[in-house]
Amino acid sequence: MSKIDDADSGPEIDRVIHEPSRLRIMAQLYVVDAADFIFLMTQLGMTWGNLSSHMSKLEDAEYIEVQKEFLNKKPRTILKLTQKGRKAFMEYRKAMDQVFKGIPD
Repeated sequence: MSKIDDADSGPEIDRVIHEPSRLRIMAQLYVVDAADFIFLMTQLGMTWGNLSSHMSKLEDAEYIEVQKEFLNKKPRTILKLTQKGRKAFMEYRKAMDQVFKGIPD
């Protein structure tokens, strides 16, 4: 896992999650048990290739689980957060809260 860590700059930030598209994927998956690839692609306004690329990075980090199945003889890809991914997302949220806590309105 790649993290931004500098004692003078505040909390450790997970770079895998910090990338905007991956952050949006993680946020979508955090609030559901699982989501269909096509649903996510539509919800996030991403292309097939873009979502697939970010999905691979999240899968390599073991933050998401990818399940492939057939529904009415058509392939279907389901994504869901792993326990590690859920924990990493919660830690990311806490770290970002700390970053913003010290900034005046």
